[in-house]
Amino acid sequence: MRIVLVGPPGAGKGTQATRLAEKLSIPHISTGDLFRANISRQTDLGKLAKSYMDAGNLVPDEVTIAMAKDRMEQPDAEAGFLLDGFPRNVSQAEALDELLETEGITLDAVLDLEAPEAEVVKRIAGRRVCRKDSSHVFHVTYSPPAKEGVCDVCGGELYQRDDDSEETVRTRLEVYHTQTEPIIDYYKAQGLVVTIGAMGPVDEVTGRALEALKQDQ
Repeated sequence: MRIVLVGPPGAGKGTQATRLAEKLSIPHISTGDLFRANISRQTDLGKLAKSYMDAGNLVPDEVTIAMAKDRMEQPDAEAGFLLDGFPRNVSQAEALDELLETEGITLDAVLDLEAPEAEVVKRIAGRRVCRKDSSHVFHVTYSPPAKEGVCDVCGGELYQRDDDSEETVRTRLEVYHTQTEPIIDYYKAQGLVVTIGAMGPVDEVTGRALEALKQDQ
């Protein structure tokens, strides 16, 4: 299957992308991973992307698209892939369509994870990360530490990342609504959108997504 995963920040896209890709035996292609891989390998695209990032500028669509194209052409993506974080806007979606058309392939579904905005803000703004080990993550409401401000695992100090503040989250949501959300209507016109609720236990959301994708085939 060839799937695009969309949804607002805090909807659990990263978690669901990893799980769905594993269940469907297809690679999870995330723009963040693409950037990191190209920059660490010092590919031409990586150097180009880094030059924009170092200057504090957004990486142009054509660079992102070229990275995605290169990744989708790898042998493990022949039977399908799950795109996470790309396309991010309508022009990228149009470029992806053109790219797939030249390869003679099409998308099977665009999976839209829905979550109420108030819940998204609560999820992200309540997150606390350990200073000693960033893989130790807690939540003030959903998974609080035994002792406030202290990591249960290693005793490190828990803190709120700058990009997890409520103000920053609301800004990220505004960017999502203005730039990324329009691709949902773009793909709806092609009959590709499958919408599922992103609320509830992780396993339940994964099950919902798999069932929805199955019915869409």
